[in-house]
Amino acid sequence: METSTVKIEPPKDCNIIIGQSHFIKSVEDLYEAIVNSVPAIRFGLAFCESSGPCLVRKAGNDPELVQVAARSALQLGAGHCFIIVLKGAYPINVLNAIKSVPEVCSIYCATANPVEVIIAETELGRGVLGVIDGFKSKGIETDRDIDDRKLFLRKIGYKL
Repeated sequence: METSTVKIEPPKDCNIIIGQSHFIKSVEDLYEAIVNSVPAIRFGLAFCESSGPCLVRKAGNDPELVQVAARSALQLGAGHCFIIVLKGAYPINVLNAIKSVPEVCSIYCATANPVEVIIAETELGRGVLGVIDGFKSKGIETDRDIDDRKLFLRKIGYKL
């Protein structure tokens, strides 16, 4: 077995969700889950098919984000993994809907941070071992940091 990392950096003002599902219909079901959660969302999604032609399947309502998702999925090349690139919404707005899609097995990350996906490769194929989401912690928040965090959440509309 060989291990490697695949770096994925979300485009400016975008978030990504990386997960694993188990069936080709995931592409259509994920599409429906996303648009039913946030109708005005812009997104692209891609799914790594792991049998038959083993293609990267893609969908979305923003052609640029669809291409970003497809290129990222091809880099991953790990069986049944998917990547969703979101703009105009946060993962918190769609994550429960995505997790409720019957084919979804797990979510590895949901973030706007740069990500490194740790990949294992064998003779059979590739799989995700884990995800490094963002940067190492630098310390413990101070009272000022707490105030800044609370202000930020109110600024973006998640708290009153």
